[in-house]
Amino acid sequence: MKNSIGKFLLFLLPVAVVCCNNPKPQEAPTLQNLIPKPVSVTAGDGVFALTEKAGIYVESDSAQELLKIGQYLADKLKPATGFGLNVSAVKDTPMAGNIYLSISSDTALGDEGYELTITKELIKLTANKPAGLFYGVQTIRQLLPAKAELSTAQEGPWEIATGTIRDYPNYAYRGSMLDVGRHFFGVDDVKRYIDLIAFYKMNIMHLHLSDDQGWRIEIKSWPNLTAHGGSTEVGGGKGGFYTQEQYKDIVKYAADRYITVIPEIDMPGHTNAALASYAELNCNDTATQLYSGTDVGFSTLCASKEVTYKFIDDVVRELAEITPGPWIHIGGDESHATKKEDYITIINKAQDIVKAHGKKVIGWDEIAISTVQPNSTAQYWADAENSKEAVTKGAKIIMSPAAKSYLDMQYDSTTRLGLHWAAYIEVDSAYIWDPATLVPGIAKENILGVEAPLWTETITKMDDIEYMVFPRLPGYAEIGWSPAAGRSWDEYKVRLGNSAPRLKAMGIDYYPSKLVPWAQ
Repeated sequence: MKNSIGKFLLFLLPVAVVCCNNPKPQEAPTLQNLIPKPVSVTAGDGVFALTEKAGIYVESDSAQELLKIGQYLADKLKPATGFGLNVSAVKDTPMAGNIYLSISSDTALGDEGYELTITKELIKLTANKPAGLFYGVQTIRQLLPAKAELSTAQEGPWEIATGTIRDYPNYAYRGSMLDVGRHFFGVDDVKRYIDLIAFYKMNIMHLHLSDDQGWRIEIKSWPNLTAHGGSTEVGGGKGGFYTQEQYKDIVKYAADRYITVIPEIDMPGHTNAALASYAELNCNDTATQLYSGTDVGFSTLCASKEVTYKFIDDVVRELAEITPGPWIHIGGDESHATKKEDYITIINKAQDIVKAHGKKVIGWDEIAISTVQPNSTAQYWADAENSKEAVTKGAKIIMSPAAKSYLDMQYDSTTRLGLHWAAYIEVDSAYIWDPATLVPGIAKENILGVEAPLWTETITKMDDIEYMVFPRLPGYAEIGWSPAAGRSWDEYKVRLGNSAPRLKAMGIDYYPSKLVPWAQ
């Protein structure tokens, strides 16, 4: 779809040159269409006009990291505006016509909040930490005309409505998961996904790196995991994997966008790719066959063999060494082929191993039947009772209810991709729920945050990802960021509909739900 858009724009170019004396009127600048919805918006009177004379200035006392954020903004705006937007550090507030980023000491904003003040003379963005500035930059991007996201030079003007925005997140953990086990996606696709979630102020990228159909991360002490276990995918394709250097590149790319990567190695089930790669991981010492179907629940590690725990230790050790974030995800779901006592043994030992390598555990809600370690987190996807049990054992909860937040669920019975075993999830259903009230017994203080997973049994390319993720992802971002009291579907669908030109400018192949009043 994106290629066809590019050809279409090239076809229109001569017309655009002829018609440029009568440019299409653009909508009046407004502060009202932001996603996620800010905590506080106070509208001003007039506009700030970004011109070719503008620069991006940062406070010199915090220059190094702020310069990177300023350059990020400059790089995003240059293709469409054509402006150089030189980025430099200054000791004092710059003169009129510029953008200024600085660090403040406004405790109410926390570590990720920001205040954006737009006058006719200056755009001033302040935050306690650089992460807040980065999220404020996303707000600046959304306040500019949608054509600012295009990759080719456009006619101005580049105006932003004046006013003040104070904003900070409702939950600390706001993320999405990409399953690269069922179908493999290369580094460039993962980076694009990171860019898309960053635009909506999400801060977690959960990578599902192993499953029955494929092992996707190089483990140097167990090389056959990728050489053999990474060689296929659902449908029998060639599969693939990330070298450790490629993984580190993804992690750095995410970190530059204030996103933490959480690697998942699923166990003791969803392990056929590993069991096919190493016979000794099977209780009968016989390697399984590679698998390219979509059934679940048939594979298991062998709880009674010491090599199983050496395997887990080696995998976690190597992952921990290249993962700067605090978490390792150990899976734990749908282990139907594992006896309960064996499941508990493996999950308990896996938690100990993760802790020994300096990381904290996340597991799907089934891990609640084990001895949940202090600082472990259970990810609610299916079983509310499991999740409530995890809370009683001191665990925090990540809310990922399959019937509300699984991005692989079809919108309705006509959707060309996806499944519907949990539910059909139209855009309104994806938005209309509150993590703090969804499950009686799990309150806001028990919840670390929200994650929207995309499983990829039916997803084979980036356009497929975009079609299933959009337009639901912005709603999940808003659930994680914005106060519940200020959220309303009737109000939100208008903001979402008004984002259509921006989604198109970003080349996103989104599902045009009939429930949304899409702007032209």
